[in-house]
Amino acid sequence: MAAVVLLAAACWHLATLFLAVTPDNPVKSRYAHVINGHVYPEFTQGWQLFAPEPLHENVVVKARVRTARESGNPRTGQWADLTSRDVEAIRHNPVPSHTHQNMLRLAWNFYQNSHSRRDVPLGMRGILFADYLKRIALQRLAGRLHGERAVSVQVRVTARPVPPPSWSDRTSSAQRARHRTLPWWPVKDQDRRGL
Repeated sequence: MAAVVLLAAACWHLATLFLAVTPDNPVKSRYAHVINGHVYPEFTQGWQLFAPEPLHENVVVKARVRTARESGNPRTGQWADLTSRDVEAIRHNPVPSHTHQNMLRLAWNFYQNSHSRRDVPLGMRGILFADYLKRIALQRLAGRLHGERAVSVQVRVTARPVPPPSWSDRTSSAQRARHRTLPWWPVKDQDRRGL
């Protein structure tokens, strides 16, 4: 019985993948909702592995933390360059972690695409992405706390455009660096968990 169930599941999976990559046809059109529900986002086709689009800007993410002292006066730390730490961690590493290379950059990209310019979250995903970026910053700054308790964290991002090569037909729309400083985010007990 288990073999029959596994065989049916394998056939279902292969059939939906096959229909997802075929040209439009009546079966695909009629069952598009079911096919897409099974295939996306886990089995989406992405050619970035074979022909990645190079980055068009260098993004530098910095963060600082405000801690509570025993005297009650908060202390604001210096800005820490999280991006340069990531670059140093992968430099001269013959097998760098793909996740480690992209975690911070993708977290910023998620945040930027899910918030307005006034840092208002656009839906529930915006709130989740803000928490994600905050947790990454806290995790990276944990060694700078020296036993003090973090009460808030702030992130600042600088994006500098990378000029296109002389042979490229791509035009660069922005020639100047863009700076964005996010508001202070309060650090709750659940944010400190696992750091």
